[in-house]
Amino acid sequence: MDVRSRNHVTVTGRVGGPVVMLAHGFGCDQNMWRLVVPALERDFTVVLFDHVGSGNSELSAWSPERYSSMDGYAEDVLELCRELALGPVTFVGHSVSAMMGVLAAAREPEAFAGLVLLAPSACFIDDPDTGYRGGFSAADIDELLESLDANYLGWSGAMAPVIMGNPERPELGEELTNSFCRTDPGIARVFARVTFLSDNRRDLSQVRVPTLVAQCSSDAIAPPEVGEFIHAQIPGSRLTTLNATGHCPQLAAPEETAAAIAAFARAAG
Repeated sequence: MDVRSRNHVTVTGRVGGPVVMLAHGFGCDQNMWRLVVPALERDFTVVLFDHVGSGNSELSAWSPERYSSMDGYAEDVLELCRELALGPVTFVGHSVSAMMGVLAAAREPEAFAGLVLLAPSACFIDDPDTGYRGGFSAADIDELLESLDANYLGWSGAMAPVIMGNPERPELGEELTNSFCRTDPGIARVFARVTFLSDNRRDLSQVRVPTLVAQCSSDAIAPPEVGEFIHAQIPGSRLTTLNATGHCPQLAAPEETAAAIAAFARAAG
């Protein structure tokens, strides 16, 4: 299957400009980037896509064998880079997509001018043996996944506002809830396990491309210690803390988010 159709690829912006590829997180699609794209497309070629199983991707291409681990998604990213043949890209991965970018860049660094890891987490589960703080205990994650399995729509309505943050702007939580609810529940259950059970801490040191770790000032999903850990593990990376709050700065603070991406992408490529 043509990867452009499989991943519902959209290419916009300046023809021949440095390439920025935007990858969405769990329960979302490329529409989540709509507020940052206008600021980027003046200077960059902007590539948007939907992960298989999300948005307007080709659902028939989804299989639990390929997409029950981060590896299948990372391979999709590399296939997109090869198929589009636009040269090295600055890959912007939000949340779970950040680690997809880490895996892809470790495997084929020549495909990437740089990585922007936006509100990333290398592992959501605390590790008392090493002192790593991911933000959740193993029991927390088990309870979260059990709740999702039992009533996905109810879980979406309860969790999306927590993930989004910004309670004074309830429309943002409503948008994320609606996005979650558009996702096929069976696919969402598998993707949730990829998101919340993956541990990519050991993969970070394999990254050899310029990397910006951009965390939010207050994020219920990825606490500051997570960004600091990722920054410490990726050689030569930069860490910035956005004024944005919540886990989705591309919606909550699009101008600040776009500015951080653009400044890094100009320097990287």
